[in-house]
Amino acid sequence: MVEHPDDDLWEALKSACHKTLEKFTGNVKDIIGVGLCGIRSCRAVLKGNGSLASPIMSWMDERLGRPYEHDNPEVKYVTTVSGYLTHRLTGNFADTASNYEWLWPIDRVTWQWSADEEIIKGCQVPREMLFDLKMPGEVLGHVTPQAAEATALPVGLPVVATGNDKAVELVGLGVNDDHTAMISLGTYISSMVNSPRDFHNAQSFFPTIGSVPHQYVYESSGIRRGMWTISWFKNLLGEEISSKAWGVGLSEEEYLNQMAAKVNIGSDGLMTILEWLSPPSEPFRRGVMIGFDVRHTAAHMYRSILEGIAFTMKTNINNMCNEGEVAIDRLVIAGGGSKSELMVQMLADVFNMPASRRTVNSAACLGAAICTAVAMNVYDDFDQAIQNMVRTKDTFTPIKENHEKYRKIYDGAYTQIKPHTDEVLKKSYPVFNEIYKNVW
Repeated sequence: MVEHPDDDLWEALKSACHKTLEKFTGNVKDIIGVGLCGIRSCRAVLKGNGSLASPIMSWMDERLGRPYEHDNPEVKYVTTVSGYLTHRLTGNFADTASNYEWLWPIDRVTWQWSADEEIIKGCQVPREMLFDLKMPGEVLGHVTPQAAEATALPVGLPVVATGNDKAVELVGLGVNDDHTAMISLGTYISSMVNSPRDFHNAQSFFPTIGSVPHQYVYESSGIRRGMWTISWFKNLLGEEISSKAWGVGLSEEEYLNQMAAKVNIGSDGLMTILEWLSPPSEPFRRGVMIGFDVRHTAAHMYRSILEGIAFTMKTNINNMCNEGEVAIDRLVIAGGGSKSELMVQMLADVFNMPASRRTVNSAACLGAAICTAVAMNVYDDFDQAIQNMVRTKDTFTPIKENHEKYRKIYDGAYTQIKPHTDEVLKKSYPVFNEIYKNVW
């Protein structure tokens, strides 16, 4: 059970609105609308007046892997975070169709609630408990006087439907074709591509509803605790790395990047498997660094982590593209990790395709603004809005020599590690689980 404390999401939205408008240098009356984008895969259960009947379930809550259970008679509505916040802002019981994934009775062709009684029965949420659905780029409602007082947003301001946060990020990065892959280098490292068709029973990726009407998004397997691993490594080095970075006027990350850039491609044989957080379905998985010898330093370890990220995402994206019949020829890199030029160049070299960064890195915010621009008829459609609102900061071209080295390492060594280490970890897991009394 993982729940959001109290009413933290609404409180966070109020605080964010106030802080943003305090820094806003223009005329508040010129704001034409606000795009609402919330964290996906959460569940909110509401009373008849729209207030929370119980805390919002986090996307990490195991209950979300099962159909809704109506065990609280106070619950009159079942919705998502975006649905709940829409009601708080507008008073309407409406939500974006793009924020509904598994175990919701949605028709993935029409993007409206299914009329199939068997589907509704399987999800255990009757139609009268569901919000009305709007397409991304449509108006959900308007800010009420009560919401305006709480948030400082103007009364009557249109609130616009966007989508699930990752799909909105894809729009904000200007990825609106089926030959570009987005890699988001965050705490959870993910990758997505667009497709004009839905996909059923995918084995190597998760097909979701996009933030452009009737466009679908394929999300590959990701890396749990992805860029968090960098923070873990920095903390492991402690004050030594902090003092050295401070001594040359650099951040810890910049200092590590400069050190790692001097290390040979392939980290002189040191390879990292990024399993710092095992998935529930495979609890035996653990992170692995293999290939140590006397040459290796902290810089080698750091570069090996970055190369492990690039190799892992190559595997995940290849699996997704092969199964989903998608052919990519370029990358767009986002998230906090995209600040590292070494990391972005590494991805370009490993994939052997250009990798671009956008001028706006907080892409979900821009994606929400694009949805709003379409809803308010500033632009005719999403393509036009993206063309006018998304800008490329820079593009990293693959270096042929680097790619050839990475190809040999990836094909000949890296992809061979897991089949062997998995068997060892499967044997060690129950041993250590017994020693540490089921808390390992």
